[in-house]
Amino acid sequence: MRAFYKKIQKNHKKYQFFTIFESLPRAFRRAFAPQTYPNATNRNLLLKQLTNHPTPNLMAPSMHNNQNINPPTSSKLVLLFLATRPNFLLASALPILVGSALAYATTSSFDTLRFCLALFAIICLHAGSNVANDYFDHLSKNDWLNKNPTPFSGGRRFIQQNILSPKSTLLLALTLLTAGAIIGIFIVILTQSLFIFALGLVGLLGGFFYTAPPIKLGYRAVGEFVIALLFGILPVFGAYFLQTKIIDTIPIFPALLVAILIFLVILINEFPDSAADAAANKKTLVVHLGLRKALWIYRIALLTSYLLAAAAIPLYRLMFFPAILYIFTLPIAALALKAANTKDLSTPGQYRASKFTVLLHAASCLALTAGFLLYTLQSPVI
Repeated sequence: MRAFYKKIQKNHKKYQFFTIFESLPRAFRRAFAPQTYPNATNRNLLLKQLTNHPTPNLMAPSMHNNQNINPPTSSKLVLLFLATRPNFLLASALPILVGSALAYATTSSFDTLRFCLALFAIICLHAGSNVANDYFDHLSKNDWLNKNPTPFSGGRRFIQQNILSPKSTLLLALTLLTAGAIIGIFIVILTQSLFIFALGLVGLLGGFFYTAPPIKLGYRAVGEFVIALLFGILPVFGAYFLQTKIIDTIPIFPALLVAILIFLVILINEFPDSAADAAANKKTLVVHLGLRKALWIYRIALLTSYLLAAAAIPLYRLMFFPAILYIFTLPIAALALKAANTKDLSTPGQYRASKFTVLLHAASCLALTAGFLLYTLQSPVI
């Protein structure tokens, strides 16, 4: 055993142990303890899989001389963080930036506390929804059937790799959703607004029941539109209202643009999962319509967003700079359209279209945000 730990110290870059937070309650640590395996052969096979997977450089070997060695609690916390798919949490933060920047361009005022609360609330709800999605896709066998996972689709797969147990995954999801709900309740108390209460309730229930039975929105050919609502329309309007205290039609154009962008992200990420989705009876648009028709919907929606931005320029003076900067993202859109072809989308291991679409979403949302801030330099009042 001592020789094993000396090997770990010598190869610390390969085995990244963490040594803080060791005093967490035993019950919490036990709930998130990795599963054990009946023999050393199975554990060795698992370790071989983990070392070949992009995430587990944070996992140390779990056995030596047929004994199970649990990683320190801090490494478990890192794994819990990674289970939320943190790389994609930007998708919920960006609409808050867009709505808040629009509100600032409209009123020239900014409430930092409300902005931070909204940001933390939606990130917690998004993270909880991601983890819940992994749990319920495990129950439906969707992720188990998926033989073509990519960095952008196929779930986190911590259950499939035996990094987290299903029970731990569900507990983590409920914890994050509860945290988001608590922050949301504080925002409602602060604003005394039924509008904010309604937005938060729709966001909480929509995120959870996206894959949770009996509703399973993502399995009924409406999941893409639900995501467009939850990560486009609602957060932009909500962030705008938190800053202005006004329910207005002003956020319509930017909210629609953000909704289309996240719709494109969800749609393009469904192509690699289509075989598993069909086997699990998950009726995404790709499964429901077929690859070619779904691809045309992607192309039309992408081009529509730029037509919408161009149409907003003469209609709303406030949209001039945001729309111009949005149109400047056309080169990224061209790369996404080029990558979104039937050959690549039907080839396992190809995900260039997903990569460019995610990049387009981020760049376009930042362009809208920057455009509204530029507008304030010219005129703080509509």
